[in-house]
Amino acid sequence: MEGRAQTIERLLGIGLVALLILGCLMVLRPFLVALIWAGILCYTTWPVYLRVLNALGGRRTLAAFCCSCSLVLLLLVPFLLIGLSMAGGVQDLLGSIRGALTDGLPKPPGMIHHIPFIGDRLHDGWMELSSDREKLIALAQRILEPVGKWLIGFGVVVARGVVQIGLSIFITFFLYKYGNELSRWLVGLVRGMIGEAGERFIEVAGDTIRAVVFGILGTAVVQGILAGIGFAIAGVPGAGVLALGTFLLSPAGGPPLIWLPVTLWLFKNGSFGWAIFMLIWGIGVSTVDNLVKPWLISRGTQLPFVLVFFGIVGGVLAFGFVGVFIGPTLLAVGYRVAQDWLISKARPSED
Repeated sequence: MEGRAQTIERLLGIGLVALLILGCLMVLRPFLVALIWAGILCYTTWPVYLRVLNALGGRRTLAAFCCSCSLVLLLLVPFLLIGLSMAGGVQDLLGSIRGALTDGLPKPPGMIHHIPFIGDRLHDGWMELSSDREKLIALAQRILEPVGKWLIGFGVVVARGVVQIGLSIFITFFLYKYGNELSRWLVGLVRGMIGEAGERFIEVAGDTIRAVVFGILGTAVVQGILAGIGFAIAGVPGAGVLALGTFLLSPAGGPPLIWLPVTLWLFKNGSFGWAIFMLIWGIGVSTVDNLVKPWLISRGTQLPFVLVFFGIVGGVLAFGFVGVFIGPTLLAVGYRVAQDWLISKARPSED
């Protein structure tokens, strides 16, 4: 009877702990993405925080505040400026559309005839719309309705992104301040759950996160440089600023938000050939992300290239943008677990 009572008590204790963990997860669920981002930001910038901490004489609160303010300047302010700039561009585009609907389309560019295969059709369609205002209005309505829905959805995504970044930076302040204590607690927790191997898995996860960050930054640099070269070749004013915008938007998959408006601007100003060049070049710049990022990440981890690729794509599909970090990290830890298991199985046969 005593053994049965102890078993029941143990099961009740496990059930209560499980309920407690479930309750904590439910409370933290709205903040999980921000917590993950905060952990990534804190871990990757921890060496910088330590330098600031030493420079400030060990004052943790002040050092955490300075580093958090730096993150605001590096992440939040550019994001807001680009969003405001895009809003202004949308207003200009809508103004051009209203002008076309009121005054009619301008004459088609002279280069439109030289477009292979479809040049004559484009010219005839342009002239037909210029002479038939009802068709022009109907076409504008068909185009503007899905575009309007997309812009609203994109605005919601941008607003959520700003909130998530701000909340992540706020949490990062406390992770900086209490990072040492949290690190010891995490290592002790993992070691208590899975033994000494837990420290190795934490190390693998940390190395993978760092490699992902460097891979994202490296890809952003490559895309920014390539985009800047394309803008300069096409004679676009402010190519350097546009290249910087491409670099800043690259981690969120946003280079098309830079080169597509540039393509439309070239088209609007009659540079039809350069507009086609910019469209092709921009597609190439966006495609670079799928090749350079997995390659750079695989160089910083023990994962094969194909597993990194699957980790990035599968992680994004499963968890959203934060899956860029979660996917490769999970595969890296799983890959290390499989390696350790195979090594432990091979040792008896070697002896």
